Amino acid sequence: MKFRMKIYRVKGEYMVAVCDEELIGEEFKEGDLKIEITENFYGKESYSEDEVRSALKKATIANITGERSVKLAISMGIIDERRVLKIGKCWHAQMVVM
Repeated sequence: MKFRMKIYRVKGEYMVAVCDEELIGEEFKEGDLKIEITENFYGKESYSEDEVRSALKKATIANITGERSVKLAISMGIIDERRVLKIGKCWHAQMVVM
């Protein structure tokens, strides 16, 4: 299984947006929460798990969406599994290095 990923470099920050590839084009809602998984934000190119791991290791900010992507970040120790947000069936987490 592949991932979608886009890297943003803004004011010295290295932000990684990553999601499970199959979620592109999907929208999830839970109460007042809503998330849209778009190519514009998460990118058009597919990446392997190793490529995503490498980018997340460098990230100062990360936006991580989808069960596989979030579990990968948990396994790397950059996301606490108790802090994962679930919007409908969609897993979502964010990370900031301070």
